[in-house]
Amino acid sequence: MKKVIHNISSILMAFVVLFSTMSFTINMHYCGTTLVNVALYKEAKSCAMEMGQQAPFSSQEMNKKSCCTDKQLHFEGQDELKTSFDKLTFDQQIYIASFFYTYVNLFKSLEENSIPFKEYPPPLLVKDIHLLNETFLI
Repeated sequence: MKKVIHNISSILMAFVVLFSTMSFTINMHYCGTTLVNVALYKEAKSCAMEMGQQAPFSSQEMNKKSCCTDKQLHFEGQDELKTSFDKLTFDQQIYIASFFYTYVNLFKSLEENSIPFKEYPPPLLVKDIHLLNETFLI
């Protein structure tokens, strides 16, 4: 049971490290106030309204703003994971070393379960003393 819990916790910690270091970008395309398209790691596709306004009809329409907007959310991951062991104080280094030593020794098991009376046979019963004395365990 301990091994299963240990494996599950190590997998969860690996995912935590993976997701904390991963950076990604989300692109969103809005037409007015309506969300039209969302894309992860690439540009969002534009809607048909933006395509129709590309052809210039007159100078007044060129000055007109488009109703479509693009938003980009960028999530930056952590770059440095390894903290230097040299930057810790001497007391902190002693605490970490002693904690690690006691934690490792906590889960060491005996290599062989020794039973000291394994080689000796049980005593022979001459009479059943409980029945003779009529004493029974309740």
